[in-house]
Amino acid sequence: MNYTEQEVMEYVRQEDVRFIRLAFCDVFGKQKNISILPDELERAFRHGIAIDASAIPGFGGEVRSDLFLHPDPSTLSSLPWRGENGKVVRMFCGVTHPDGTVLAPDSRALLKKAIERAAAAGVSFAFGAEMEFYLFKTDEDGEPTKIPYDRASYMDIAPMDKGENIRREICITLEQMGIQPECSHHEEGPGQNEIDFRYSDPLSAADNAVTFRSVVETIVARNGLAADFSPKPLPELPGNGMHINLSVKSADGRDLLPYVIAGVMARIAEITAFLNPTDNSYLRLGSRKAPGYISWSSENRSQLIRIPAAHEELHRAELRSADPAVNPYIAYALLIHAGLDGIEAKLPLPPSADVNLFTAPEETLRTFRRLPGSLPEANRLALDSAFVHRCLPEEIIAAYCGR
Repeated sequence: MNYTEQEVMEYVRQEDVRFIRLAFCDVFGKQKNISILPDELERAFRHGIAIDASAIPGFGGEVRSDLFLHPDPSTLSSLPWRGENGKVVRMFCGVTHPDGTVLAPDSRALLKKAIERAAAAGVSFAFGAEMEFYLFKTDEDGEPTKIPYDRASYMDIAPMDKGENIRREICITLEQMGIQPECSHHEEGPGQNEIDFRYSDPLSAADNAVTFRSVVETIVARNGLAADFSPKPLPELPGNGMHINLSVKSADGRDLLPYVIAGVMARIAEITAFLNPTDNSYLRLGSRKAPGYISWSSENRSQLIRIPAAHEELHRAELRSADPAVNPYIAYALLIHAGLDGIEAKLPLPPSADVNLFTAPEETLRTFRRLPGSLPEANRLALDSAFVHRCLPEEIIAAYCGR
């Protein structure tokens, strides 16, 4: 529900809200927050709430460390797992300097700019994520181990699938927060799970992806386990992907998806540093159903991009390279810009790769461009990319590629 400021203040009064969490993300997509009491809410809406950002990754260090959080009332959501005596709610925030200028590394603001560019072109995008994670047992001190919670495999059922009840609790919690999961199941790896989201506008989709991680980690911890979203938690076993489904609509009804796919394929090597931002990411790419080449095809899961079988209203492309280490605001912004470039240039879609690239002979594989094989390679491509420098502020590029 899209609340107004006045509606939020009325909700806080009527629903016995005791704490309001003002949430934002650091440059790498890790959620942060500060809690305020209801008496401070009007000040938050009118002037913002000051924070010390000196220890927040990517936000600039000790120089000019005073920043302000400005809550977005449309993102109001209750946190269902908090105590019964007095509710706790959360709103995502914009981040500004004291003079009101937007903080350049505020990735949520960055996505808003990409959405505005699309709207000016008469185009709208929608995103839906498929998020994978492992469930691991904890030791006697409650610290995570690398022992999977179960030994089930793809789409197994209970009792082999021990994560069934945890996934159900996660999905119910998400629904209580106004987020609509589409489906959930056990994934291929032992203790590995997947929950998919229904399509939504880019900003809501990114907010939902950030919320999802915090919900999973909270619910899993309450069950005495640990959730692991890292791209490759266990050697020789399937990695965690964040498959990104995207669709596009134009005001004049044109089918723009081929141009969008062509635009993404043209830029994918340059933006891989932001879709796969850790060294661990490159242990996943190119193995166990994770793509290693720049290609597309219909229904073919060995490709970078596939076009799933779906009814016309669900016509979409699925990007299979990204992983859960991504900052979804940056990822969706870059994909929008790449897609718009493809539309504006009317880029032709390359021929589809209707082969299994996991088993294809070497002479076939040599005909395809490869994704970067390491983080240093991905960083070099990003630093040399005019597209990246046009779409991202230098502060974000330095935070990712200067490490």
